[in-house]
Amino acid sequence: MAVELGILEGYYGPPWSWSAREEQVAFLGERGYGFYLYAPKADKFLRRRWREHHPQPITEHLLSLARQCRRHKVRFGVGLSPFEVYRNFDADAQAALADKLAYLDAIGIDDLGILFDDMRGDAPELAVSQVRIVHWIAERTRATRIIVCPTYYTDDPALDRAFGERPPGYLAELGAALDPTVELFWTGEEVCSREYGIAHLERVAETFRRKPFLWDNYPVNDGPLMSPYLHLRAMTGRRAAIGPYLAAHGVNPALQPVLSRIPALSLIESYRLGDAYEYGKAFLTAATEVLGEELAGLVCRHISLLQDAGRDRLGPAALRLRERYGDFDHPGAKEIVAWLDGEYRITSEMIEAQ
Repeated sequence: MAVELGILEGYYGPPWSWSAREEQVAFLGERGYGFYLYAPKADKFLRRRWREHHPQPITEHLLSLARQCRRHKVRFGVGLSPFEVYRNFDADAQAALADKLAYLDAIGIDDLGILFDDMRGDAPELAVSQVRIVHWIAERTRATRIIVCPTYYTDDPALDRAFGERPPGYLAELGAALDPTVELFWTGEEVCSREYGIAHLERVAETFRRKPFLWDNYPVNDGPLMSPYLHLRAMTGRRAAIGPYLAAHGVNPALQPVLSRIPALSLIESYRLGDAYEYGKAFLTAATEVLGEELAGLVCRHISLLQDAGRDRLGPAALRLRERYGDFDHPGAKEIVAWLDGEYRITSEMIEAQ
């Protein structure tokens, strides 16, 4: 494999079941994926209520997930979002963060994500404050890899509109001051980038003073605008040639864990085949492996309805599709039926609550 691949479970919306997570580790781990970062926005104990430990039942699930990762030789990590702690990193915040790090160490993490994304960034000395916090954490965690998500993790001006205008030179200052062993997440030219070019990645690496750790927001479909669509097609715009310019390549999956495997498998093929990669062929091959031949063929015939038209524009076809996929006793078909029934719809209120 030209680059280390992994899953970044960092979406908004209803989280996967714990059994789905363990099944995902086994399925993708056996096929070459090497890390799994648990960081769903819906986990309030990683974000708004980060100072608290998870309740015991969730802790047990995290311990089990860590064991599953070890069984399949997959690095296990947790993405912690200490919400806007850089605004007041006082003694109380430090004590709470030290306690949280000890809790995560006890679970047995290999990777620790420190995620400053989707927070207000119009704070004085933002980069200086964040570097101080990350170095403070590095001295207290047992994780062997730390990956930081900057507050501004893309060139996309959508972040400036949502979270305040980025401070001038923020990313260059962050990259210059951070210990070189700390990795930095990057989503590309957009929040959901359509492609990644070598020239772009070289420029980012120069700014970061290290190769970017790619946070790939496909096939994620977690927002109000995206949740009416199933992102099933094979990866495009991710040529194997970008591998040497990346620290690693993480995929933020869709709300549907089984269906997410289709584009995830295609990424393996993109890196494996290089210029010989054909995305249409890769889609059919991956869909057949995930769904079986008959169901994959049906999805292939309906791909434009599922991914392009979307649930809200199906009209009477929605009922016919529901009846057709309801005939299959397969978890992938059940995800399509649930999507048709509106179970995966994400609203702005749901995002704001997280």
